[in-house]
Parts: sequence; structure tokens; C-alpha cells
Amino acid sequence: MSWKIELIFVPVSDVDRAKEFYTKIGFNPDHDQTPTEGLRFVQMTPPGSACSIAFGTGLDIPLEPGQQNTIQVVVPNAEEAKAQLTAQGVEARGVEDLGWGRFVWFDDPDGNTWTLQELPDYSAQS
Repeated sequence: MSWKIELIFVPVSDVDRAKEFYTKIGFNPDHDQTPTEGLRFVQMTPPGSACSIAFGTGLDIPLEPGQQNTIQVVVPNAEEAKAQLTAQGVEARGVEDLGWGRFVWFDDPDGNTWTLQELPDYSAQS
């Protein structure tokens, strides 16, 4: 049996602002649907990821905007990730080496915090 994480919900206060922000930093806008009045579903996927994020209105997400701070994304190079975010006007914090990876953090417009991790090169370790 194969288990794959497909979707993580991110609480936002302004759907259009969030969609613009995530598009700006390179996420692909996969879906933006309003199937019924009061329900809007937006799904966006980070470049190279099999897992997407979703946000919208009428989704009954039990978190307030700014409370999602548990999403961690693996990147090939922490400095390059930080430079890419900074070039897009996003304030990124780090690069911090914690032994099990090098980390960068940034917040979306609602204050949801993302962690980017560059994994150690385990093949170089004996």
C-alpha cells in the first residue's frame, strides 16, 4: 500500500491576495473553482512537488489565518531558495545549519510560516 500526502489546507483571509503571493513565488495555480455560492476552492502546487496546498472560502478550515506554521518543504539549496524569495520581495529568514539540514523560513501575507530545508548530503557521510 502506498500513502501519499496530496493536499494541505492553508488558512488565508484574502483568497486573491494569497493566490497572487503563491503564484509570485512559483506555485502553479491548479484549480480555482466556485462550485456553489459561498464556496471557493483554490489549489496550488509548489514547483516539483507532488503535494499541493489549498485555500478558499467556505471550506470550514478550523485554523485562523496565520496559524499554519507546520509546513516544511525540501529544497535543493537553501541559499538559492532564500535568494529567489528575496528577489520576489518576500522577507526570508535563515540560512541556519542545524546539523540535520540547512533551514530558511518565510511567511505568507497572513503570517502562515513556511520552513524550507536543504537536506544534508547523506551519500558523502560514511
